[in-house]
Amino acid sequence: MTRWSRELEDELAALLKDWLKQQGRTQSDLRRSLRATSTRMPALMEVLEREHVLGGMPRLAARLCSIEAEWAANPEMPANEASGAGAPQNGADPFGQLDLLLREIRDDCTG
Repeated sequence: MTRWSRELEDELAALLKDWLKQQGRTQSDLRRSLRATSTRMPALMEVLEREHVLGGMPRLAARLCSIEAEWAANPEMPANEASGAGAPQNGADPFGQLDLLLREIRDDCTG
């Protein structure tokens, strides 16, 4: 199992920022879905680290996938969607970032 580390946290933070941008969502949207105490990245990471402790990267990825599915099922208008900023461009696959994360997890588990 991949251990939680500062490097993993940094990579995950970068992935989350790209994912939120692609989804047209904000850290506030993610905070609500994670039920975190704050919109600040350290508070979001605290919740994700707990998921990791409970079930490793597969559980963490499953949690993020469930959040993305929740957002897809309830497409309330995020604040930056009204201006067109952050929306997926050229019909990009909204699950692309998470698919990459899942692929990396599978590679880590088999390699």
